[in-house]
Amino acid sequence: MGSQFAVSTALAGADFATFPDYPAEIRAPVGTTFGVSAYQINLGVGPITTPGDAPEVLVAFNPAALKVSLPMLDKGALVIVNNDTFTARNLAKVGYDNDPREDGTLNDYQVVMADISHLNLEAVKEFGLSKSEGGRCKNFYALGMLLWMFDRELTPIEAWIQRRLAGTPTMRDANIKALHAGHAFAETAELSANLSQIDLPQAEMEPGEYRSITGAEALALGLAAAGELADRSVMFCSYPITPASPLLHRLTQLAEMGVGTFQAEDEIAAICAAIGASYGGMIGVTSSSGPGIALKTEAMGLAVSAELPLVIVNWQRGGPSTGLPTKTEQSDLYQAVYGRNGDTPIPVLSASTSGECFNMAIEATRIALRHMTPVILLADGYLSNAAEPWRIPDLSTIEPIAVNPVPDTDESPQRRAFTRDSKSHGRAWVTPGMPDLMHRIGGLEKDIESGHISYDPANHQRMTTLRAAKVDAVADFIGDQAIEQGPDSGDLVVVGWGSTYGPIYQATRRTGVSFVHLRHLNPLPRNLGEILGRFDKVLVPEMNDGQLTTLLRDALCLEPVPFGKVTGQPFLIRELVDKIEAVRGEAS
Repeated sequence: MGSQFAVSTALAGADFATFPDYPAEIRAPVGTTFGVSAYQINLGVGPITTPGDAPEVLVAFNPAALKVSLPMLDKGALVIVNNDTFTARNLAKVGYDNDPREDGTLNDYQVVMADISHLNLEAVKEFGLSKSEGGRCKNFYALGMLLWMFDRELTPIEAWIQRRLAGTPTMRDANIKALHAGHAFAETAELSANLSQIDLPQAEMEPGEYRSITGAEALALGLAAAGELADRSVMFCSYPITPASPLLHRLTQLAEMGVGTFQAEDEIAAICAAIGASYGGMIGVTSSSGPGIALKTEAMGLAVSAELPLVIVNWQRGGPSTGLPTKTEQSDLYQAVYGRNGDTPIPVLSASTSGECFNMAIEATRIALRHMTPVILLADGYLSNAAEPWRIPDLSTIEPIAVNPVPDTDESPQRRAFTRDSKSHGRAWVTPGMPDLMHRIGGLEKDIESGHISYDPANHQRMTTLRAAKVDAVADFIGDQAIEQGPDSGDLVVVGWGSTYGPIYQATRRTGVSFVHLRHLNPLPRNLGEILGRFDKVLVPEMNDGQLTTLLRDALCLEPVPFGKVTGQPFLIRELVDKIEAVRGEAS
């Protein structure tokens, strides 16, 4: 229901941002508060960069949804309640002693009572469905009501249902009938006092062709595009884990673009297979979330030691261990920058928006091939599932991805295979089958010149220094850090990374303070220290317990003001505005 309303919003030309929020259990108990699934969308003329602080319209399908979601709303919001589910049993299940429709709980809101379940079953009665099967159509009944409310066309949604349920004609026709019935109910019932139509003008956007896209979709397309830009096939090796699995699902659909996929039996097998693909001349990619990344760390060291390119995508989620699998967090920054045995530095990037996942997939691949190193790309569960409008780029305008050539010298094949570029320190990408380039490679320490196994202490020092220099050299290619908005100096700058971009952008826009957002986290941009040094205070909001704060202190000797949030939910704009005002007040 939510994703199709987002598609409708995109076709209407509005700007939008979404936030799907669902429980970790595959079959969470129906009617319980911890089993509530929700889909929040913020839409308008723009710029829209967050799913919104407080929804102005809530559709509550049952008492549990009402209890969970009502505290998010401001007074005066419109609440559409599905009357049929407010039974004594359902009320007791979520801890309501009294019916909230009658005890004053909803007095501060505009309320529309609708028998959605009953009316939906009546609408699809002609198709002979069971009560359970017919009940599954109620989402489209409610969607029909919302489409009337926002003056949207039904045709695109009908077309989607036709495609999605083409194999089950009865369910297809029943859902289309429910969609129309909900639309007709909203139009003809005497609800105009509350359920009035809302007319949104088109958003002002850069000319071009747009589509609705999630982070997982954008990253999949970015990896496929990186293969095109490098003229190499992509091999994605993964093990299913929440919230990383959608990337595997998307990439399996891109075989015609030179993308191969392999579902391994475990996380270690997945990354080792990806390293094997890189050794064989393909762009090896693997993906997981924090627990799976922990299992992959030994193999990351192998790729670093062997100097092979590899893209590692970490879709961060909440908490240690199993934690909060379907909730979002940014708590794997320490793991990405520091979390391996030995001195094993790896470049670390992060994507800031769903659409930006496309660009950062290309950037991660570019760095991996230029410096011949694994690269970690941090995203999170919010970006994986959240959708936004995305302007489809012209691939011909993006710089091709170069591969280090094999030097044409009289040296032995072994030495030629380990000849490194003087600026990037990346070695040539020598793959099996290249004429006269047979060489030895592996995880044991190697001689810096020849690549042969070496236990020489001085050589190990040189190799350790080289590996650090290789990652440090990334900063010579990424350009200077920019200030997103606000003055070049002053009393306060807010520094963010990853998916906090949207709420920080809006909060700093409202308060007039400066905003710096990092995409390159290791190494940091060369000029970052100079920029931050022009401000009296540095505020760092992040969805963890202060990890970027530690990184900035470590790398730049700063003392930022940390502002962590680890609720599994994205920042609200109002939370950031309050914190900014509080920090500015302390400074004055």
